[in-house]
Amino acid sequence: MSILVDKLGALTLRLLREMGRMLTFLLYSIYMIARHPGKPVHVLRQVHFIGAKSFFVIFLTASFTGMVLGLQGYYTLAKFGSEGLLGSAVALSLIRELGPVLSALMVTGRAGSAITAEIGIKKITEQIDALEAMALDPFKYLVSPKIFGALIAVPLLCAIFDVVGIYGGYIVGVKLLGVNPGAYFHEMEKSVEWKDVYSGIVKSISFGLIIAWVCCYKGYYAGHGAEGVSRATTSAVVMASVVILIWDYFLTSVLL
Repeated sequence: MSILVDKLGALTLRLLREMGRMLTFLLYSIYMIARHPGKPVHVLRQVHFIGAKSFFVIFLTASFTGMVLGLQGYYTLAKFGSEGLLGSAVALSLIRELGPVLSALMVTGRAGSAITAEIGIKKITEQIDALEAMALDPFKYLVSPKIFGALIAVPLLCAIFDVVGIYGGYIVGVKLLGVNPGAYFHEMEKSVEWKDVYSGIVKSISFGLIIAWVCCYKGYYAGHGAEGVSRATTSAVVMASVVILIWDYFLTSVLL
């Protein structure tokens, strides 16, 4: 029994240390962004890498997500004779919830894993140690531009996701199933309020911070060798995805 208690205590202490180190990493990253956000060219490079290079996967995911919402929403609303509300259902589902969450998960899989691998490789090849030896802060060159770029790119990708998804629902609902096009957009205009758009913006910004924070942290403290980088990359994608979903629940409960 005492061995079990010892193991449980050691696990708890290890988790607390890890959480404390992650929180310290986040706070110092925010401090460095406020003090040294990085050269504009470095930030733009990260916006291009995180945002522009994720456009195709976001476009594809949004298209079929909107189509599925249009299809499922139509058959659900048809049971109540409310097919004209399809535009509202698709738009509110995407703007408030699916747009921010799915775009963040796609960015995590495509860009977040690459960020972790990049920083992890710099760690195991001692490039980060070389920067510290030259009295240069690695956060200024490696972490701050990535977090700043994610804060810009993820909300833009979320907006693209929403627009493409709405038109995906339009293609299925109006062109395929015969919903009145005027009713589709009119009901959407009546039901979508600024509070809904604001909720999606806040979520996407916070998700961008989570992606960059978790992925940079995992890469910065990657283990030795190729195996350490691969483990860090896998762990970063899983942890960022889980944290996004957990944080989404708490944000939704606050922003409702």
